[in-house]
Amino acid sequence: MEFGLSEDQRMLQDSLGKLLEKCAPLDHVREIADQSKAYSATVWQALGELGVAGILVPEEHGGMGQTLLDAALIAEALGHHVAPSPFVASCVMAPIALVEAGSPSQQAKYLPPLAAGEIIAGVALSEAASGVRDKAGVTASNGRLNGKALFVIDYGDADIFIIGDTGGGLHLVAGDAPGLTKIALTSIDATRSLGELQFENVEAETLTGGDAAKARRRMIDAARIMLAADTLGAGSRMIAKAVDYAGERKQFGRVIGSFQAVKHMCAEMASELEPCRSLIWYAAHSHDAMPEETSLMAAHAKSLTTDVGRFVARTATEVHGGMGFTDLLGLHFWFKRIGLNRQLLGSPERLRQEAAQMQGWVAA
Repeated sequence: MEFGLSEDQRMLQDSLGKLLEKCAPLDHVREIADQSKAYSATVWQALGELGVAGILVPEEHGGMGQTLLDAALIAEALGHHVAPSPFVASCVMAPIALVEAGSPSQQAKYLPPLAAGEIIAGVALSEAASGVRDKAGVTASNGRLNGKALFVIDYGDADIFIIGDTGGGLHLVAGDAPGLTKIALTSIDATRSLGELQFENVEAETLTGGDAAKARRRMIDAARIMLAADTLGAGSRMIAKAVDYAGERKQFGRVIGSFQAVKHMCAEMASELEPCRSLIWYAAHSHDAMPEETSLMAAHAKSLTTDVGRFVARTATEVHGGMGFTDLLGLHFWFKRIGLNRQLLGSPERLRQEAAQMQGWVAA
């Protein structure tokens, strides 16, 4: 049995790559980062026209109704181009929440505008995925939320937020709800937005159409796979840039790519990163085909890929020498994106601990 991409998936990769080359060149990424914008409206509009915003939204609600593997291919392309755009929360986590835990009326209200890219959804589940910090946590009582949520994904300019409470529920909150305080967080990655939400008796719409606890688990698993795929794309781009530079830069009258030490550095990066691809693909495939395996495979995929990504980021920068640390080449955008992916929704150490618990190797 051959496990590979279908013709449609290869076409998706090709179309998205060409689109991002055109609308998200490095100069545009630098412009968005320098202006501290939440995301690029140009990139978001282009992705919406291609159907990216509705990749996981069922067709009956105006989406494409595709699989998580298709979404992983998109995440890889976004990482490859360090695209300054919402995706993980708005295009992956939010549709999963609404499809698996939303009522029919909630699905009819929110899924079509999400699919069309007309609204952006932020998601606050970091406390459930990576532990509580700074006394964070949101409590729900009588349709009202109190507390605070940290590291909200796709926070910038979000129209709605999906919040996970300490009791295992999921809630929808309008971005302009009374009593909601929004605080933008500064991270090393200027291409994506994170934020903190503070709730003071904020009115919320509870998702009541399914198993919220199961939906939360699947949201976290899917997001971890997306972050791993994003790192895969960023790492592959850094390797390509290192190889190109090694073929042009000369020392002692020879291109540095002819030196054995540089050859070994480039080869080792490729040999470490490439096995992550099949692991990510399998994890994404399992989300739809073998959901009982997904949590374990998502933990494996993210923990390995983000560790390898850090090695690739460091080594690719070293191949460039002193030039690698300058803004001129822009390597730092990929370097920092990989760094943020490593920590969001669970560090590699935490994920390996979770994997050990799932397999019964250590006590929960």
